[in-house]
Amino acid sequence: LYFSAQEGILLFYHVKGLQYEMKVCADIMQPISSLMFSPDYTVLLLVTDEGTVYTYKPAHGGEAVKLLDTCSSCFLAADFLTPGNKYCVSVTISGEVQVWFLEDGTCLSKLNLDTEVCVT
Repeated sequence: LYFSAQEGILLFYHVKGLQYEMKVCADIMQPISSLMFSPDYTVLLLVTDEGTVYTYKPAHGGEAVKLLDTCSSCFLAADFLTPGNKYCVSVTISGEVQVWFLEDGTCLSKLNLDTEVCVT
């Protein structure tokens, strides 16, 4: 079970029966608003309240890597484009939908919805 704390800490809880172990996986020092696993569970996207997107690879156990940073508007949400886990799609508060190449954070395409977006 992966869990994020208010302070921007990504935690992993290994639960076995009535016992559990907690491990701190990454500290990105920004509150995390959402977590999303890739379809094959090899990459975890972390979206922060400040609009930054990080990737974390649980099998590698390293730090989270900043993939996308807010430019003119904060990222509201991000998710993987399936099948596979090479691309993700994000949406900003201002209504811009973007497709990204996850390997290096290259923006491949954009579409402006011409409306503000919110989460309910």
